[in-house]
Formats: sequence, structure tokens, C-alpha cells
Amino acid sequence: MNIHQPHVRPIIRGKAMAKTEFGAKISISLLDGYARVDHFDWDAFNEGQDLQAQVERFRKLTGMYPELVQVDKIYLTRENRRFFKEKAIRYTGEPLGRKPVKEIRSRYQKRKERREAAERNQVEGKFGQGKRGYGLNDIRTRLATTSNSWIGAIIFVMNLIRHMRDIPLSYFVSLLSKLMKVRNINIYPLGSQMKLCA
Repeated sequence: MNIHQPHVRPIIRGKAMAKTEFGAKISISLLDGYARVDHFDWDAFNEGQDLQAQVERFRKLTGMYPELVQVDKIYLTRENRRFFKEKAIRYTGEPLGRKPVKEIRSRYQKRKERREAAERNQVEGKFGQGKRGYGLNDIRTRLATTSNSWIGAIIFVMNLIRHMRDIPLSYFVSLLSKLMKVRNINIYPLGSQMKLCA
């Protein structure tokens, strides 16, 4: 498709806006707002096949299985549903088969299901944030390895920005006051001949 970037392949998506997409295909998972790249490839792949490995990585990271997994429809294969049932993991999504005629659910249950399904949109929002805010859509490097580094750096910066929200404002104020004090100090690293002033 491109002489300078032979690793970039067209991926047929069938979306209304863009039936064909070019570039890397990335599968990420979110934990407390932090993105983690689970699968990265320049060729098309089915994300649903990665789900069990992602859940097992979560268990290795935290020491337990997640209580709830919020996934897109493509992840809800029969095999993945069976895996969820074995591990006693709840998931968002419609059950297989015909819908029951009248299922009576409380207002609390309906609100909870809507909230859990809406939280799934945070993953799509991460991709949107990366594309619009950090240039994930505008990487023009020629080598696949350089592109991999750029994509990894963008996701790292997004996680760093997310981490900054968790740090209290008082910490920033004290750090800034310390920096202002350091600014008024003369530094003599190599003797009196080499005088550096801030």
C-alpha cells in the first residue's frame, strides 16, 4: 500500500465513516482509568480471542480475578461466556438466546446496568483522547519500530496525565515553592571558575 511504510496494511472495518482503516490495531484495557496495551499488531486480528489472556494478566497483576468485565459485543463469544461463568465474573452484555417475555427488574438494577454499560465507553474515549488530543492519528514515522515507540509514548503520556489528577494540589504547591527557592541559589559544580546562576 505504501513504499515507505510496507508494514501498514488496510484493515476492513465496515464502519459508516471509514470502511477501510490504515495503521496499527491496538487492543487496550483500562484499570482505574489507566490504559494498558494488551495486543498490538499491524495486521487485523479478532479482539475476542485475547479476552481470557487479558483477564489472566489482570489476575497476575492484582492477585484476583475482576468482579466485573465491561466488554464490547465482539468479546462475548460462547467460549468467553463459559470462561466468565467458570471464574464467577460478571460481564456487561446481553445474554444469549431469546429475551424473556417480561423480566421485572427494580429501578436500581436498571440504573446499575445502564451505568456499567456506559462505563465501557471510557475505552472508546481513551482512543478518542489519544487521536484528538495527543496525535495518535497523525503518526508519520517510516519504520514500524519507530511507530510502535510513538504509540507507546502517547499511551504513556495519557497515563501520566491521568496520574497527575490523583496527586493532591498541596503537593504541587509545595513542589513549586521548593523550585522557586532553588531558583535563587547559586550552584558551583566545578569550582569557582564555572559559576551557574538560575
